[in-house]
Amino acid sequence: MSSLAEATREQLMATNEQYQNLHKEHIRYAAELEKLTSKAYLSEEEKVEEIRLKKLKLWAKDQMEILVHQQAQVH
Repeated sequence: MSSLAEATREQLMATNEQYQNLHKEHIRYAAELEKLTSKAYLSEEEKVEEIRLKKLKLWAKDQMEILVHQQAQVH
């Protein structure tokens, strides 16, 4: 991970509300996934929920990276 990208992430975290919200969502999805994956057995409904949460978590991360790249291009 480049230090420029990390610096950009830190700047966005401090100044960009959209980035902050995406970061919060990413953390929330990760916590919900952790609850599900800690179970020994998942019902079919829980398996579907696990897939949904993984997709949402990835989407949030992708959106955060788009913002990082956009910010890096500006500077």
